[in-house]
Amino acid sequence: MKAALMSLGSESSKWTVEAMRKYFDTVDDIDIRNMEVNLSSDKSDILYNGEALEKYDCIYAKGSFRYAQTLRAITGAFYSTTYMPIKAGAFTVGHDKLLTHLFLQQNKIPMPTTYLTSSPSAAKKILEQVNYPIIFKFPSGTGGKGVMYAESFAAASSLMDALETLRQSFIIQEYIETGGEDIRVIVVGNKVVASMKRKAVVGEKRANIHAGGEGKVFLADARIQKIAVEAAKAIGAEICAVDILESVKGPVVIEVNLSPGLQGITKTTGIDVADKIAKYLYEKTKELKESGTKKGAGEIMKEINLEKSAKEQHIIVNLDLRGERILLPKLVTNISKFAEKDEVVIKASKGKLNIEKV
Repeated sequence: MKAALMSLGSESSKWTVEAMRKYFDTVDDIDIRNMEVNLSSDKSDILYNGEALEKYDCIYAKGSFRYAQTLRAITGAFYSTTYMPIKAGAFTVGHDKLLTHLFLQQNKIPMPTTYLTSSPSAAKKILEQVNYPIIFKFPSGTGGKGVMYAESFAAASSLMDALETLRQSFIIQEYIETGGEDIRVIVVGNKVVASMKRKAVVGEKRANIHAGGEGKVFLADARIQKIAVEAAKAIGAEICAVDILESVKGPVVIEVNLSPGLQGITKTTGIDVADKIAKYLYEKTKELKESGTKKGAGEIMKEINLEKSAKEQHIIVNLDLRGERILLPKLVTNISKFAEKDEVVIKASKGKLNIEKV
């Protein structure tokens, strides 16, 4: 089987490519920056380095929010014929915190109290009502970027004045005190394959490894695992990271990451996450190919049996009336073996037709 990984070529992606090569016959490492999507009225042309993209059995596409539209277009073009673990719409939802929180809410995934604001005036009214401290988030951004902390109304108002000049929507969210810790879990299919706790460095609210946070071994319980898998399904991803906080109300999801780094969680847990992902991709691709092959073979055998087996076959079809004439299906001709020169006796009555060779 032939597979491809489309990404920005991070270290995590390189690990995943190498792991995939243990299972697939061929694995191509494709740089998403060299992809082109040409749209026309009747089809989409997907090009890599100026040439039509090859046919693959499996494509694992991932990348930053800057390439969300490209990833969505590529996935939309190949999703029906190629196994892809992330649905096209997930690249729009997963790379937009506003949409992510909306989809989580619609699917009843627990999350912190969250306000989606579309204007400064609406935001200022919210600031007068919320309990402090609070978090501000921009719709786009990963790795903890675009997240700001306000410990009081005065601090939030000052931050609001600065954000107003940017003229864009943002999220206001309650701050969950966890001592600077959060939980990162990697979801692959219907399972959590690895989990860890991350602790922010002193003076930093973000626990992300890229922001200097430290990871430690953590075994996610059944409730956290269930919430993480449901969060992944809510946005349409079979492979992703889910970030969770342990609040007084229980676990709450704060983010879903479609292109998580693997170095930190692999080092912390000792689990070869890249291999877990690669094996899952292989098994799902094999399952899809075999089901398609069996289906095709079954349809062929069905036709052969209808044509060659018993002396009489019962066929249920809709009649094809051409004017005032009944046109029989080709399958009937194949089974009956009538020839144009044959003489037949036709017996017809209301709701019944019988044709026999003389």
